[in-house]
Formats: sequence, structure tokens, C-alpha cells
Amino acid sequence: MSGTNSPEAVKKLLENMQSDLRALSLECKKKFPPVKEAAESGIIKVKTIAARNTEILAALKENSSEVVQPFLMGCGTKEPKITQLCLAAIQRLMSHEVVSETAAGNIINMLWQLMENSLEELKLLQTVLVLLTTNTVVHDEALSKAIVLCFRLHFTKDNITNNTAAATVRQVVTVVFERMVAEDERHKDIQPPVLVQGNSNRRSVSTLKPCAKDAYMLFQDLCQLVNADAPYWLVGMTEMTRTFGLELLESVLNDFPQVFLQHQEFSFLLKERVCPLVIKLFSPNIKFRQGSSTSSSPAPVEKPYFPICMRLLRVVSVLIKQFYSLLVTECEIFLSLLVKFLDADKPQWLRAVAVESIHRLCVQPQLLRSFCQSYDMKQHSTKVFRDIVNALGSFIQSLFLVPPTGNPATANQAGNNNSSGPVSAPANSGMVGIGGGVTLLPAFEYRGTWIPILSITVQGSAKATYLEMLDKVEPPTIPEGYAMSVAFHCLLDLVRGITSMIEGELGEAETEDHTITEEASSPTQSSEQQDLQSTSDQVDKETVSRAVWEEMVNACWCGLLAALSLLLDASTDEAATENILKAELTMAALCGRLGLVTSRDAFITAICKGSLPPHYALTVLNATTAATLSNKSYSIQGQSVMMISPSSESHQQVVAVGQPLAVQPQGTVMLTSKNIQCMRTLLNLAHCHGAVLGTSWQLVLATLQHLVWILGLKPSSGGALKPGRAVEGPSTVLTTAVMTDLPVISNILSRLFESSQYLDDVSLHHLINALCSLSLEAMDMAYGNNKEPSLFAVAKLLETGLVNMHRIEILWRPLTGHLLEKVCQHPNSRMREWGAEALTSLIKAGLTFTHEPPLSQNQRLQLLLLNPLKEMSNINHPDIRLKQLECVLQILQSQGDSLGPGWPLVLGVMGAIRNDQGESLIRTAFQCLQLVVTDFLPTMPCTCLQIVVDVAGSFGLHNQELNISLTSIGLLWNISDYFFQRGETIEKELNREEAAQQKQAEEKGVALHRPFHPAPPFDCLWLCLYAKLGELCVDPRPAVRKSAGQTLFSTVGAHGTLLQHSTWHTVIWKVLFHLLDRVRESSTTADKEKIESGGGNILIHHSRDTAEKQWAETWVLTLAGVARIFNTRRYLLQPLGDFSRAWDVLLDHIQSAALSKNNEVSLAALKSFQEILQIVSPVRDSDKPETPPVVNVPVPVLIGSISGPGLNRPFLRTDSIGERLGRYSSSEPPIVTDELEDSNLWWAAWNTWYRIGSESTKPPITFDKLTFIPSQPFLTALIQIFPALYQHIKTGFNMDDLQKLGVILHSAVSVPISSDASPFILPSYTEAVLTSLQEAVLTALDVLQKAICVGPDNMQIMYPAIFDQLLAFVEFSCKPPQYGQLETKHIANAKYNQIQLFAPAEWVALNYVPFAERSLEVVVDLYQKTACHKAVVNEKVLQNIIKTLRVPLSLKYSCPSESTWKLAVSSLLKVLSIGLPVARQHAASGKFDSMWPELANTFEDFLFTKSIPPDNLSIQEFQRNESIDVEVVQLISTEILPYANFIPKEFVGQIMTMLNKGSIHSQSSSFTEAEIDIRLREEFSKMCFETLLQFSFSNKVTTPQEGYISRMALSVLLKRSQDVLHRYIEDERLSGKCPLPRQQVTEIIFVLKAVSTLIDSLKKTQPENVDGNTWAQVIALYPTLVECITCSSSEVCSALKEALVPFKDFMQPPASKVQNGES
Repeated sequence: MSGTNSPEAVKKLLENMQSDLRALSLECKKKFPPVKEAAESGIIKVKTIAARNTEILAALKENSSEVVQPFLMGCGTKEPKITQLCLAAIQRLMSHEVVSETAAGNIINMLWQLMENSLEELKLLQTVLVLLTTNTVVHDEALSKAIVLCFRLHFTKDNITNNTAAATVRQVVTVVFERMVAEDERHKDIQPPVLVQGNSNRRSVSTLKPCAKDAYMLFQDLCQLVNADAPYWLVGMTEMTRTFGLELLESVLNDFPQVFLQHQEFSFLLKERVCPLVIKLFSPNIKFRQGSSTSSSPAPVEKPYFPICMRLLRVVSVLIKQFYSLLVTECEIFLSLLVKFLDADKPQWLRAVAVESIHRLCVQPQLLRSFCQSYDMKQHSTKVFRDIVNALGSFIQSLFLVPPTGNPATANQAGNNNSSGPVSAPANSGMVGIGGGVTLLPAFEYRGTWIPILSITVQGSAKATYLEMLDKVEPPTIPEGYAMSVAFHCLLDLVRGITSMIEGELGEAETEDHTITEEASSPTQSSEQQDLQSTSDQVDKETVSRAVWEEMVNACWCGLLAALSLLLDASTDEAATENILKAELTMAALCGRLGLVTSRDAFITAICKGSLPPHYALTVLNATTAATLSNKSYSIQGQSVMMISPSSESHQQVVAVGQPLAVQPQGTVMLTSKNIQCMRTLLNLAHCHGAVLGTSWQLVLATLQHLVWILGLKPSSGGALKPGRAVEGPSTVLTTAVMTDLPVISNILSRLFESSQYLDDVSLHHLINALCSLSLEAMDMAYGNNKEPSLFAVAKLLETGLVNMHRIEILWRPLTGHLLEKVCQHPNSRMREWGAEALTSLIKAGLTFTHEPPLSQNQRLQLLLLNPLKEMSNINHPDIRLKQLECVLQILQSQGDSLGPGWPLVLGVMGAIRNDQGESLIRTAFQCLQLVVTDFLPTMPCTCLQIVVDVAGSFGLHNQELNISLTSIGLLWNISDYFFQRGETIEKELNREEAAQQKQAEEKGVALHRPFHPAPPFDCLWLCLYAKLGELCVDPRPAVRKSAGQTLFSTVGAHGTLLQHSTWHTVIWKVLFHLLDRVRESSTTADKEKIESGGGNILIHHSRDTAEKQWAETWVLTLAGVARIFNTRRYLLQPLGDFSRAWDVLLDHIQSAALSKNNEVSLAALKSFQEILQIVSPVRDSDKPETPPVVNVPVPVLIGSISGPGLNRPFLRTDSIGERLGRYSSSEPPIVTDELEDSNLWWAAWNTWYRIGSESTKPPITFDKLTFIPSQPFLTALIQIFPALYQHIKTGFNMDDLQKLGVILHSAVSVPISSDASPFILPSYTEAVLTSLQEAVLTALDVLQKAICVGPDNMQIMYPAIFDQLLAFVEFSCKPPQYGQLETKHIANAKYNQIQLFAPAEWVALNYVPFAERSLEVVVDLYQKTACHKAVVNEKVLQNIIKTLRVPLSLKYSCPSESTWKLAVSSLLKVLSIGLPVARQHAASGKFDSMWPELANTFEDFLFTKSIPPDNLSIQEFQRNESIDVEVVQLISTEILPYANFIPKEFVGQIMTMLNKGSIHSQSSSFTEAEIDIRLREEFSKMCFETLLQFSFSNKVTTPQEGYISRMALSVLLKRSQDVLHRYIEDERLSGKCPLPRQQVTEIIFVLKAVSTLIDSLKKTQPENVDGNTWAQVIALYPTLVECITCSSSEVCSALKEALVPFKDFMQPPASKVQNGES
């Protein structure tokens, strides 16, 4: 009190004291002189003390008795004014602590007196308080007296005094104990306080220090007083109330617990006095039963008294809270009592107060824990903790089941509950109308009982209402719902406290565990021992703790669950529901953490049930652990606790109506907002505590599944559930409230499964197993109906898999196994679809996830991930396969580069698509394959390339979609290209791999199986490719065959050089010949039926409208391809041992194709034949000759190595198919082609050729519509082969062979053309053109004759044979050849084209005229060269030629073609001009004798032909034809007649006769009048005449006979002329004006012309050759001619003019005879 010690304060104190004393002395001056005197002496005393002492206060205290004395005397006057003054002064002294113990005693005595006189009671109390609080001088009796004084004042009549005194008592009691505490503080250094053991038995007080002793005595007396016994220390107490005593006891116990805990004496008091007292006082409450009549019991029972009971409970609360450790046994009794007070038969107020007390305990979890340890875990002890919880549960149930009678409002209605229905009960109190609407107050409602929820306390603090009603004497009326609300909070706080405490300790234990295990694993040897020690201690400690935790949970869970479930069902308030659910959630989580499965599942079941509509048939809740809970009553310590199933009549707002998830859904079910709230809790539980759910995942997920179903959430991508309309139609109804909630719910659902990534492996497996079994149930439900299935489980499996990618290995097998084996094979399509969706999403996610280590280094994981994809191939549902393939496609697009060892699996998936699996599947699979081939070949291991080839090949064989087959062949081409470009690297890698496999195989002792072994692996790859293409080449579809064939031959052609030499053997025999055999077989057996159309509306060209024709195309392609390979790769094939055998096989194939009854095939066979003989057909510019670059050495050379400058690749690729077919780039140096040396091979070819020729051209025996006749192109090609072939066999070619050839040539030319083809092959009649066949035939003969020409003599004997052949052809001009019995239409007979249009015949013979004519020209040329050859002379070739020509010449105008006879004439002239000299030369040998008559007849037949010229012959034509006749006569005059000596006489005679006949030729009788002048061949007659004359008058007349002939002829002629003229003149005269007949006129004209001709020729002849007689006859004509002048015909006149003119030469003067005679 520094303030009172300061000098100013002291000075003031002294002044105040003096003034007080002065005032006192004044007051007492009159009445009380002694007091006045004392006061005055007091003033002097004070002054003296102040003057003498430095320590004034201390001195004052020493002398305080004296100083105080005047004031005490003043109080003794009992005069109010004086007393007040004195008390104030005394208080001032006290407050300055200047009162000694003695003085204090005096003051207290004085106060006692005042009290007994009831004076200044309030001032007294104030003074006592000041005295006791300012210092500690009052002890023992003085103190007790002061306390009693206060007590006494408490019981006065004055209310104010009473209350003040009560407060003072409380304060004084507190002061007493505070002093003791302070005293302990002061002494604690000297002697440490000993904590009292509960069983201490000391009663002695002697050891206590002064303040402690006071406190002890005070407390002991308080107990005595409450117990209604006399006090030991507080002497003078007159009365006391228990309530006040109990309050004081409570405040001491509550405020100074350490006093009791540290001092044995006090703790002894607690045990021996307080507890028995409390128990004794409780007895009326225990015995009392509400409502039981008193008469039944022998003695009247004391009724419970509210104030005492309430205060007792307060004391008990303090005792339990503060001194539990001391009073274990006593507390057990108290707690049991508390529990009893909750019974239904206790008064309402008692139950309420008891609940409040229990609430106070429930907020102290450590205390509860102690209960559990001390009672529940001891063997023979009451299970106190369990009882408390169960009591609360029973209490809550009882509130619902027994209407509280303490509340008249409800009591009245309790009776009519049943009738009035559930809502009537709270109608008056529970609903408050607000603005016309009805709002429900927060309340619980159950089976008609309605209990409002009052807001009573802040969570976690037990603020009691009735325990604080210390002023109430009568029991209060408890508002309805108060007890329930408190009990409710008890439960909540209990749960909250226990769980937070245990979880906190668990957390600590876990962290300690963690650090310890870390330390234990440290390597230091020395510290190991102690570590182990501490670890084991830790473990023991934890075991103990865990036991306590488990016991606590086991003790309370049943009761809690029963109560909470009931409350949950009854709650109508969202906040209350939320709290209940939170409690259940935390309990479930705690049980889970402690591994208490039954209790965990029970709480979860409760939440689950709350989530679902009432009575919802969910097997998982009724069947599993719930069976142990639902609708059973638990007997808990003799009390029956019913588990109440949710009632259906709770008044909740319905927020959703949906379909139940069941096999046969019956109607709809309703979800209330509470269901949704529960659902959210369930989600929360699973989300936050998934790790401890274990097997209860099943419950949680099953419930969620049903809720999701009812709410109509449907899975979307990634497995998240999104609100979707229910498929089942309008049965799902959602309010707007729940609509806004749905996205939140679906979001929480997703987050729940996302959080599975934080679960440990075991929990994760629990989750997955639960999902799998849920899924199985959903599948069972979906069997046999096509209703929408529940996809919840599948969707969530997917989601769980996706978020746990980082440890996918541990869950992959169960996850994918379930999806694959169960879901994907389910008959319900929607179920299947989602199974596949989930599976493929997982696979894709697995592959894209960045694993540690990455997949590229963890092949096992990669294969694990891809394996389910492959397994999907075993499922036959097309929708699954489609998903599978789409997945493959996406994997390729995203991961294609890094598949590595996964390639075989991926390719296997594509390859597993079967033909019958529908177009879309095949198309998708094929898309994948295309992607692989275009983008990923370089990234895959080379060992997979063969799989790619197989897969591509298998697509080619699919017959669903032609385009796919064709494209797959294109892919094979691309693959082969890739092989070619990357050949070296592929080869290296394959060889490496092969070596490794070889090694493995050797180790295992098995042979290495590989197709095409023992070829090297790279070659095997090629062979597999070829084999695949080979299979496609015999596909049933023509387009595929065609494409495959082209590709096969192109690849073999283009890339075959990469193969090892030995591999070619396999290519030839196993690939190519095998293919040829199959094609030949299919072609020959193909169907000849017409195919109407190619599917749909595609028209098929007539050349392809039967299977046979389509196969023909394939055969053509194949044969050509093989031939090309034989040709271009001959340098590779020839060194192979069995080349000649292969050659024979190939020739055999060519032969069978050539002889097939199909024009296309046969023609192509010949083309191939040409190719293998390396006859390059003449080419157009567009396709350059495919001469192979071949090296002149027998070893195979890799063409790839020869590349031109600047070209990195040996191949140039262009787009045209022609280019594609394996040609080499032009940059390579041209290399000389090696001839096929072996003559045997050529002779084999010749034999084949001969067989083909003779077979194909042999005319068939019978003819009908279907007779096969070889086509012209075929025959042409056949014949064209010969020249080249001949080059190689000419050395051995003999007459026999020539005969064979002749037969074939003749037959070939004789083959007719079908009438359809004729317009294309036949030239129109006017063009004289040869068909290509005819040209070929002539070429063949030409080659032969050229060869003979340069060949040795022995070959020249072949000339005549060739002439024969050619002459045979010449005859065709007039007499076309027959082809067997076939009737042909000869085109040349009917001239003028129209016949071509309506040829009725099937077959048209060719127009042979041009051919015959060309042959004739050849004959002439050849003859010109060879006329002198011995063979030609000997074999009478000339005679044959003339004989042949005679035919057309004799036909003349009757020839099929006019050109024929003209050519025949000119040819005859040429031949004769060469041949006649030869004939003359050999005249003697007689080799030509037979020729002359032939020649004479030929002349005769030609010059005087029997055929009549056509009517339309023009004048010019006629004149031209005449000039030809003239030429013949000229030939006779120049080449024959001059050499008459060398010529047989008969022949000359025949010639003369002929000329004679010609010169006097009469007109033909058929000439029309107009043309007669031309048709008389005047020139010809003239020529004959001249020749005749010339011959007649020649000097060299050998025989007189000849001369005679000609002279005689002349005279005949002249005589005849004379006659004609005379007759004409005669007729003219007779006829008068009438013209003469035309013939006569013509005749006279001719005669006149002949006369002029004769005169001309006579003049030309040498005079000596002309007979004088002749001249005379000529001149004799003159007069006759003159007579004719008068004729009227102008024509005759002009002819006459011409005839008269020459006579001028005879006009000359007559010479003398002499001269004449001389001449």
C-alpha cells in the first residue's frame, strides 16, 4: 500500500485522525464527558507519536489499542451519530493497517455489541470486511467471531441487511481461503506441498499454519451447519440455512481446489464430511417417484426440494470436476445418481437440472476420459461412462415417448395425439404466422410428439439456466423442449469433445511414432539401445492410450447412435440436422481411425439410411452390418434402448421425386431436403475420411449410387456425374432448390473420388472392391431388360482410376479386370458402352500420364496398361470393339511415338477385327492401320514390321468394304517402300534380334520357328510381304486381285534387288509360281454366268461381266508380272541351279494361258512370251521400254548402290502407274543386256511356240455359237514372236521346222474375224491395207528369206518353199482360204461397203486382197533376187508364179478387186523380164519346157478375157486398161518374138494367132451405141497390128511359114476391110435419110481406123520386108474410101478423113520402069 505509506498520506492520516478525535470530543462534550476526555488525550497521544517517531505508522500500530480506545468508547455510547463517526475513523485506521491484533480484537468485540443491539448493521458489515481484507491480524476466535457476526446479520429481518450480510459472508469466506493460499505461497520454498493421497486419514489440525487452520475450521463448520449439526468453531451461530451453506461450500470448492488437493487435512474433510453429506441430502430425490401414491409406501417420502437439490447438483459438479482424482469412488456414486435423475419418473425440473449437470461433464472430454479409465475399464466397476451416454439416449427417447406432464399444454394433447394426427400437437405453440405464411420453428417431431429446439447455449460451453436459479424456492416450470435441447447439446458436445481429444492424441502419437521410427532407422550403433528402449516405452504408452480410446468409443457408440438416429429422424430444422449429421460423421471417422469396424459401419449406416427415402429397400443397408443394428433393442445395463427406424411421416419439404433403383421399380420415391443434407454429409465423410472407411465404402457407395439414380445424375466424360434427365421419362421431378444443389453435389461427388489419390493403398483397394461389387449388383439388375442401368459404379471406377494414375499398377488389374470381364460383356448396351468408355479412358490416361520412371523406361507397366486393350478383342460386341479401336486411334495420335514394346499389342487389336464384324468397325480399325503406316513405321521396333504386314494383309482380305481392301494394298506398297528406304537399319536390327532369339532358343534347346526359315530375317520380312500380296492376288474380288497383283510385281520388281541371291529361289517357287498355279486353277474353273451388276447400280462393262472374264484379267496381270520379273531379273535367276526347270514351268504357264479360250488371256500370254524372249515390242513415246538395267555378271548386284550424281535414293518415285511398276531412275548407267545363252532354253521356247500356234490355229471340227476362234491380235502377236525366236534357233532350223511354220502361218491367216470385231479390224473396202496379222506373217517370211540369203548353201533349198508359201497367199486374192467347215462371209465379193452393215454371218473372212497383193510384191522382189538360184530354177518357181498369176489375169474384171489383175499384170511383166532370159538360158536343159504353154495360155486368158467390164467403167478407165493390154503386147514384141529361135515353135504360133486375133478384133456385141467408139480397143488392135506387121516384115524371118502366116493374115484383113466398106456404102445409099444401125457405123469406123493403122505400120516396116502384093491391096482400097465421102455420119467422116490422109504418101510422079525395076 505505497499510497498509505507516503509522507503526504501519513501527514494526511495524522491530520484526519486529529480532526476525527476533535469531532468526537465535540459530539460528546455534553452527554459523554469520558469520551470527550479520551478523545482529547488521544489527540495529544497522536501528536506525541508523530513528533517522537520517524516510522510514524509502525509507532501508531504499536499504540493502536490506545489510539483506537476513544473511538471504541464512542461506539459504546450507542448514539448513531457518534457511532457512525467512530466506525468511519476506525475504518480509516484499518485501511492504513495501523491496527494491531489486540486492537482488532477490541474492535470486533465492540462490533459484536453493536450487532447484538442491531445498530448500524450495514456499517458493521462494512467495517468487518475492511478489517478482514486489509490485513491478516485477525485470527482464531476473533476471526470466528467476526464471521459469526456476519452470519448473524444475514438472518435479520431487514432484506437489505440480509443480502449485504450474505455477500459479506461470501467475501469473508473467500478471504479466509485466500489468506491460506497466500500463506502457502510464502512457505512453499521452505516446505514443498505434498499432494494429498485420497485415502489419508489424518484428523489432526496441529500441523496446519495459522491461516490454514482458520480455513480448516471454517470449512469444517460449514459442513456441520449444512448437516444441521452444531459448529465447532463458529461459536454463537443462532441459525443457518442449508441452501446458503451449500452455496458457500460450492464456492470454496470451486474457487480453491488446490487447497484441498495439497493439504491432507482438507482432502480428508472432502471425503469424510462433504461426500457423505451430499449423498445424504440427495436421498429424498432418489427415493421419490413422480406420480406414485404415498399410501403405498409405509412412511411418507420427503419430496425433493428444488433449491437444495439444485445446489447439491452444483456441488457435485464441482466435486467431480475438481476432485475426481481424489474421490473416485464417491464420484462413481454421484454419477450414478445423476444418471438416475434422468429417469422419466423424476420431476421435470429435476431431470432438467440433472441434464444441465451432465452437460457440464460432457464439455470436459479429459474428465470423461478419466471416467472411462477409472470405471469402464476396471473389471468390477460400474460402466459409468457408458451409462451416462445411454442415459442421455434413453432420456431423449423418453421425451418422445412419454409426454412431459409438467407441461399442461402438451399434457392435454397427449391423449388425443393419435386421433388428431401428427401436426395437431404443435399447432398452437410451434407455428408462428408470419405474413400469412407458416414458418416452422426449429423442432424435433416424432410420432406426433412435437418438441421445439431452444437455443440454450453456445456450442462447447455448458451454460446452465436452472442450476443458476439460486433465488428460486419453488421448482420453476420448464419450457417445453428445454430438457431435449440440453440433452441434444450434451450429445453434440460429448461427441465433439471425445473426438477432438482422441484425434488430437492420435495425431501426436502418429507424429511421435514417425519421428521415432526415423530415429530408430538411423545408422549410429551406440544410440540404438536407448532408441529401442524409448520406442518400446512409446509403444506401451500408445497401447494404453489406444485401449482407452477404444473403450471410450465402444462404451458410448451404441447410446450415441441410438439417440442421434432418433434425433436425426425427428429433426425438422436444418441446423439441428446438420449438427446431428456432423456428430455421426465425426464418430464414424473416429471409429474408422481406431479400426472399430462395427461401430464405424453402424454410424455410416445411419447416415446412409438418412440419405434415402423412408423404407427404401436397399439390401446393402439391411443385409450387412446393419443387420446387427436396425430394429433391435440393445439392453444397456438393464435399460432398453430401441433403435428406431426412420419414420415416414416426418414433415420435411420434399425436394425431389425419382425412380428407385430396383429391378422392378414400383412407383416413385421422394427425397426430402433432409435426405439431401444427409447425402452431403455422406459425401463429406467419404471425402474427408475415405482412408478409414475400409469395407464401409460398400455402404457409402451403394447409398450414393441410389441417390444419384433417384436424382437422375448421369455419368459424363471422365466419370463425373452431371445432372441429366432420367431416361425413364417424366418420373423424376426436381424442385428448383435441389436443381441448384445438383451441380454442387455432382462436384462434391467428383471431388470425393479425386481425393482417393490421398488414400493409402489398402484403403484404395477397399474403395475399388466396393465399386466393383456395386457394379456387379447394378449389372445383375440390368440383366434381361434394356432399361437404363445404373452407371454410377462404372463411372466412379473410371474416376478413381484417373486420379490414381501415379500408382496405377496397384489397382490396374482389379480395375480393368472387372471392366473387361464383367461390364464390357454385359448384354445391356448402355452398361457395355460405359464399361468400354471407362476402360479406354483409363488406358489413354495411363499412357499419357507422366509416370516415375517414364513409361519408356518401364516397359512392364506399359504392357500392363495396354494389355486390357488387347483383351477387349475377345469381346464380340461390336460397340465395344468400336470403342476399343477409337481408343487405339487416339493412342496412336497422342502416343504413337512412344509405344515401343506395346506395338504388338496395338497392332494385334487392329488385326483382331474379323470379316464379319461390320463395316464401321473394319473402317475404324483400318483408319488406325493407315495412321500407323503413314506415321509410325520408323518408331516401332523392326520386329513388329511383320505384324504390320500381316495386319495390312488381313484388311485386304476383308470383303466388307472394297475401298478398304484396295487401300490396304496401297499400304502394303507404302510399307515395302519403307522397307526399301530403311533397308540397312531394319536389317541390322532384325539380325540383332534374330541372334538374341537364336541364343534363347539354343538355351531352351528348341528350334527357332519363323516363316521362310532359313532365309535371313530381313528377307523373311520381304517374303511375308510377298506372300500376303500373293494371297490377295487370288481374292474373290477382281479389283483387289488387280491391285494386289500390280503391287506385288511392282514391289518385287522395284525392291527385289535387296534380297539375298538365295532368297530368289523362294520368291520364284513359293511366291510367284505358287500364285500362277492358283490363278490358273481359279481362272479355268471360274463361273461363266453373267454378273448382272456390280452391286447397287454400278454397271459392269461387257468385257468383265462374268467371273471368268474377271479372272481372266487377273491371270493376265499375274502372268505378265512373272514374265517381267523373269525378264528383268534374269541375271539373278540364271545363276540359280534350276533355272531351266523354272523356265519350263513358266513356258508351260504361258502355253496354258495362250491356249485358254479367252482372247484377253491368250493375247496377254503371248505378250509375256514376247517379254521373256526379250522382244521389246515397239513402244509409243508415252511408255518407254522397260529394259532392265542388268549387269553383265552372274552375281546379283544391288542396284541400289548405283545411283546417279546428286541422287540420294536409287529410286525416283512418280505417280503414274507406269512409272510405279518398278522402273529404275534414268540416272543409272545403261547396262548391256545379257543374252539368254542356253540354246536349249530357246528350243524349249520354239516348241512351246509351235504348240501354241498349231493348237490355236487348228480349225475346230464343229461350229456353233460358242466355238472359240482366236482373235486377230492374238494371232498377230503369236506370229510376231517368231522372228525374234528365229534369231536364236536359226542355226538348227531345218525344212521340217519350215513346214511346221508354214502350216501355222497359213492357218493363222485363214482364221476369220467375228462380225462384231470386223469394223475395227477390217479396213473399209476402199483402203487396201494389211491387217497386222498379215503384216506379221509377211514379216516372218521376210526374216526367213533374209536369213536364207546370208545363210550357207544348204539353207537355200528353202527358197522354193518360201515361194510356195507366198504364192499360196497370192491365190487368196481370188479364192479366200477356208477355215475348217466355217461359213464365212467374204467381204470382197460384195463390193461397195454397204454389206458391212448387215453382215448376217457370225464370221467375216478378211479382205485378203491387200495381203495377196503384198505377197505378190514380195514374190516379185524375191524372184528378182533369186531367179538364178539353182533351187529356184530346178523347182520350176517361174512356172508356179505364172500359174498362180493366171488365175487373177484370166478373171480380170471378175476379180474381187480390180487392183489384183492390174498388179498381176505388172508383176507378170516384171517376173518375165527377169525370168525369160533365165528360161532362154536354160532352154536346153528342158527345165522350162512346161512353162511356155502356161505362159501362152496366160496371155490368151488375159488379153481375150471372158469377163465383161462393168457397166460403169469410165472412158478414162477403159483407156487405161487398154494401155495395160498394149503393154503386154509390147512385152511380146520386145521380149519374146525377137528370140523366137530359142522358143518352142508351138508357143510362137500361139502368139501369132493371138496377135492376129487382136488386130482384127471386132467390136463386142454388147456395147451400147454411145460407147462403141471407145470400146473397140483401137490402140490395142493397132498395137497387135503393128507387132504383127513388124514381126511379119522382119528380116530375120527364120521360117517361110512365119512370113506366110503374117502375109496371109494381112491379105485377109485387107479383103475384109474392102467388103465392109462396100456394104456400108450400099446400105447408106439405100437407107436415105434414115441413119444406119449403130453396129454398122461402128464397124465401118473400126475398118477405117484399121486401114489407117495398117498404112502406118507398112510405112514403118523396112521396105524390103513388105510384099508388093500388099501395097497393091492397100492402094486398091482408095477408090472405095473415096466413095464413102458422101456418107451422112459425122463420125464416119472423121474416121474416113484419117484413113484418107496417109494415101498422100502414095501420090508421087510415076517413075521410069527402069528405076522402078531397080528399086
